[in-house]
Amino acid sequence: FQGSKRDLVLPYPILAVRRFGTPEPFRGPRDGVGIGLVGDSVFQVGPVGQLRMPRREKLDGALQGLGSVPWAVELGVFAEYWMVPWLRTRVEVRQGFNGHHGLISDIFVDAVVPVGRQWTLSGGPRITLASTAATTPYFGINAGQSAASGLPLFDAKGGVRSVGAGTQARYFWTPQFATHAFVEYERLTGDAASSPLVEQRGTPNQLTFGVGATHSFDIKSPW
Repeated sequence: FQGSKRDLVLPYPILAVRRFGTPEPFRGPRDGVGIGLVGDSVFQVGPVGQLRMPRREKLDGALQGLGSVPWAVELGVFAEYWMVPWLRTRVEVRQGFNGHHGLISDIFVDAVVPVGRQWTLSGGPRITLASTAATTPYFGINAGQSAASGLPLFDAKGGVRSVGAGTQARYFWTPQFATHAFVEYERLTGDAASSPLVEQRGTPNQLTFGVGATHSFDIKSPW
């Protein structure tokens, strides 16, 4: 769970759609799944979505008495702007459904530097904002949860949920096949960091490592 001090290994699929004949665009490790419907290579706007996995009480003793939180789908829009050819800014605003019903906004800035013909290195700061409805299910503690878990009552409010930074390296073996590795660091802030769940049973410092591969293929139109 977010705020945990335990490590967990999970698969994470990557899906991107682009116009036929165009090069693979840059994608940050925390970008949602989206497609630019309006814009060009400098500025794009389009729909975006993310899936938040369920928080299961039985998987971590730190969650004992707090109950489970079901999976959530977050749907919204993104805007991406390349201020200069090597500097990308991206903003996502997403509405949650099922597990939470709040608003999440991610703001990313990445310096993207090609090294030779095959390497691409990138990195920059991140900030995440969350409304109260998106924060309470994961960091709030109501009377029933307090009695069952032994943790004090806590009314979690929205605000800046985390700040951090990330870096990524991609290597293109061919124009269609690439491997990549990334490191993302998040520091929980505000009520997310002040929650007794995080203060007494977890940590505000969240570190994510990832390695993977992508392969591009053509889907021909039937028309």
